[in-house]
Formats: sequence, structure tokens, C-alpha cells
Amino acid sequence: MSDEEVLALLGAEPAHTGKLATVMADGRPHIAPIWFALDLSAGGSSPIGEIVFNTNRETLKGRALLHDPRVALCVDDERPPFSFVCIEGVASVSDELSEVARWATIIAGRYMGSENADRYGRRNGVPGELLVRLRPSHIAAQADLAE
Repeated sequence: MSDEEVLALLGAEPAHTGKLATVMADGRPHIAPIWFALDLSAGGSSPIGEIVFNTNRETLKGRALLHDPRVALCVDDERPPFSFVCIEGVASVSDELSEVARWATIIAGRYMGSENADRYGRRNGVPGELLVRLRPSHIAAQADLAE
């Protein structure tokens, strides 16, 4: 897939969920669905900027990220002709509440609609929540799997 096609799948409306793989403290893999948004202004060498999402520090996902920031993320379109983007990288984690709340609102708008964004942003932009930024180190993508 081209960079433009990758961006189109990651930014699709309606939004696809991501499946995030983390490494737990005992070395076992853990996978969980996430809501996410793209921060195209994040720069770096990635054509998609950074993947941004929230999680609570006490979830399995949150604890795993705080222990080991290596992650993999898969976003797929489950409708024919099928396509996917798999991203590997290292996540950075912040508990800066103003940024947690700002991104929680942006992400909620993608998944719950603009009319519900503030309500979900307030719910998810609270102490204990983390802002996670995934800067891709490797992207693999394929489209038209059914052809």
C-alpha cells in the first residue's frame, strides 16, 4: 500500500479499532482493542506521524506499557476486499492531564461522534489515565487481499 492508502485506512470513517499487542512483565503477549487517532504533526521519519491513544495505568495494557514500551498494532478493514496495516514501534507514555484530556476528546470524537466527544473526553481525561504515543519503526500493509 502507498503512504496515502495507509493514511486512508488508519483515518477511515467510520473509524476502525486497533488491536494493540504489548509485552507483559512475565514476557507473555497481551492484545487488546483500542480507539486511536493520528497525530500527523508529530513529525519524525514516519509518513503517518504517531498513533495516539489513552489507557488507564492499572489495566493490563497500561501496566504492560509502563513495564516494556515495545508494541505492535494491527488495524484492518474486515470488509471485502480486505486490507490491513501492521505497525511496530516503541510507545511513550505521559500522564500530563491536559494532554490526556485533549486527546481523549479527539479520540472520542472519532468513535462516538462530535456530539459525544466532550462527554467521553471528560470521562477518559482524568487522573490515572495515560496518553500513549506510538512512533512507528516498521509498517507493513496490504490491500485487496480477496483479489
